Amino acid sequence: MRIWIDLTAPAHPVVFRPLLARLRARGHEVLVTARDYAQTLDLCRLHGIEPTVVGAHGGAGMARKAGSLAGRTARLLRRVRRFGPSLAVAHGSNDLALVARMLGVPACNTFDYEWATLQHNVGCRLARRVLVPEAIPLERLSRYGVTAERLRHYPGIKEEYYLADFAPDRGLLGRLGVDGRRTVVVVRPPPDVSLYHRRSNPLYMQVLEHIGHDDGVHAVVIPRTQAQRDALRRMALPSVIVPEGAIDGQSLIALADLVISAGGTMNREAVALGTPVYTTYGGRLGAVDEALIRNGSLRPATDVRAIEIVKHDRREPTVRRDPDTLVDLMLEAA
Repeated sequence: MRIWIDLTAPAHPVVFRPLLARLRARGHEVLVTARDYAQTLDLCRLHGIEPTVVGAHGGAGMARKAGSLAGRTARLLRRVRRFGPSLAVAHGSNDLALVARMLGVPACNTFDYEWATLQHNVGCRLARRVLVPEAIPLERLSRYGVTAERLRHYPGIKEEYYLADFAPDRGLLGRLGVDGRRTVVVVRPPPDVSLYHRRSNPLYMQVLEHIGHDDGVHAVVIPRTQAQRDALRRMALPSVIVPEGAIDGQSLIALADLVISAGGTMNREAVALGTPVYTTYGGRLGAVDEALIRNGSLRPATDVRAIEIVKHDRREPTVRRDPDTLVDLMLEAA
């Protein structure tokens, strides 16, 4: 079977890496397209994925996003029509949803955050299958036209699948200049350009100021965009390291004592890797994060003084799941 996969955000190369390997091992021919946004292309290279690059991110405004969607959709249509897929799969790519519908190709739309309203009103309505973690109930998806017939749930969280074969690169901290004798903290800024995250996030800045002058801490901040990277460097915080380009975020999390993140994927990677994690996310929490908070795996941060910034013993990953489970569910859509 010919399968088209579209990668539009930095998390996607990591998520699809083991799925691509398994699809190709089963004999499927796969076309991977990618959008030039943040570290998406760098992470493709890091994980050995060679995508066809089509388009870039539209920016922070809704009008610019709409224009970018229209332009990229047109370019994808020409490229994907030549490939002739029998199935299209993406993690929340509206470009893929539109092109697949134009070509009459069944699409599988997968995601793990249900409040990206604009995205899901397009992607879910056009998909033959909607694939989400079991924590997200149908009641939260019906507003996007999802029915019980089209919905498929998978156990656990997606991070437990793509980290199933993970082994950390133990030389990473040294290459980044991190002093492992200090408390190693990983920080992820808020997704400033996401339409579903428009609230200010003062806690993020408070965290930076708090740890950035603590000589017992070495914090590695992983910015989402070059603008965030430039702003962090202008702050010149003595205990903060800002790497250049994409890095092996999963190894960094596994080797850290603590993660403080305003993003969803990094929070859940910390949970899957057994690293203590606080969320500073300023938007509406999704069902997956709600469940992780209830079971104590994810801690909400509301006051920087309440965050325990201490050395922690290493822990084994909580659960590792077979990526073939996701592959089977995705292929059902064909």
